[in-house]
Amino acid sequence: MDIVITPQIEQLIRSALEEDIGPGDITTLSTVAAEARGKGLFRAKRDGVVAGLVLIEKIFAVLDTRVTVRCLSRDGDPVARGTVVAEAEGPARALLMGERTALNFLQRLSGTATLTRRYVDAIKDFPCKLIDTRKTTPGFRMLEKYAVRMGGGTNHRFGLYDAALVKDNHIAAAGSIAGAVKLIRAQAPFMAKIEVECETLDEVREALAAGADVIMLDNMNTQQMAEAVRLVNKRAWIEASGGITIENLREVAATGVDFISVGALTHSAPAVDFNMKIAAMKSEK
Repeated sequence: MDIVITPQIEQLIRSALEEDIGPGDITTLSTVAAEARGKGLFRAKRDGVVAGLVLIEKIFAVLDTRVTVRCLSRDGDPVARGTVVAEAEGPARALLMGERTALNFLQRLSGTATLTRRYVDAIKDFPCKLIDTRKTTPGFRMLEKYAVRMGGGTNHRFGLYDAALVKDNHIAAAGSIAGAVKLIRAQAPFMAKIEVECETLDEVREALAAGADVIMLDNMNTQQMAEAVRLVNKRAWIEASGGITIENLREVAATGVDFISVGALTHSAPAVDFNMKIAAMKSEK
């Protein structure tokens, strides 16, 4: 699924540019003639999965609509170190003023896509799906979840509004798992799924009896996970969550769970470094 440049994303781009440029780029305005044109080449500085190319054109368009962008790779493509993934051509001042903002989006989203692909590839021979969480950078959720998809992962809920997830505090407020599920069923839209976070096998039994659509196994060991899969017996989807790393990922997948959620995809992915070099600069005169 591609990403739509929503008003929220457009405002994020404008805010990022304003944060960097402020009242004006002192260096560029002092050294680069207003009529100068150039071509900037965006190049990967290490291997990875690229994501964020769809934003580059919009970033430069905010600065100067005369800048044209040509993507040489597509979001989701694996790229090797040294690969030129995009070209931006137009007024040199705009290229230099938008450079860092474009790179910041590109390297951050590519980092998430790259880490996601690593996890996805590790369990590609299992039927379960790798999913993300709401542990995202404030304001960047739509973009970071897009990057997860570009890495081959699957999105969990986008916010508190599109699915119900019953956690320990909700259970305490409602008095029980069954009570919480009943209250949500009476209020939630017909199509909304209800997931219940369970820390013990007894809670799994209670969530199943309450009619939960999804049961989250929170910080269980793999022996407990396998037993939970046996108890549920396909009567609900099962998500494994908490304490999952690339080292134990396959062991978790082997328990038979349907989904494995990993917060690190969006909160701890190392950036994939890119640079932009001006290949040619000339005056329009």
